[in-house]
Amino acid sequence: MKKVILLGANSKEDGYAYTAFGLLQQKGFEVLPVHPSNKSIDGVPVLKSIERLTDIYAVSAYVNGTILEGYCDDIIKVSPQRVVMNPGSESEKAEKFLTEAGIEVIRGCSIVLLKTDRF
Repeated sequence: MKKVILLGANSKEDGYAYTAFGLLQQKGFEVLPVHPSNKSIDGVPVLKSIERLTDIYAVSAYVNGTILEGYCDDIIKVSPQRVVMNPGSESEKAEKFLTEAGIEVIRGCSIVLLKTDRF
């Protein structure tokens, strides 16, 4: 089962991150939600950081670009194949940093990618 970090995960049922959480699970991914203050989403514990995570397939970012930039060092350490910058998460600085580390960066919507089997 491929592991996906959901950065900026939340339990707001009308939110895009919550929708992505459910779709990732439906598509068979192991979702590792990350948020500094949420405790759980639908019974899945929310992690405070991504440090020490291993075998990560992708990161789906639902944080603003400045916050994403702050996670770049940790993202590179967990070495995902790709990072999806969802709308509002885009950052030229983060994209440059991640691509130079050999990580594919996709500017797109995880929900659309999942619904079209391109995630």
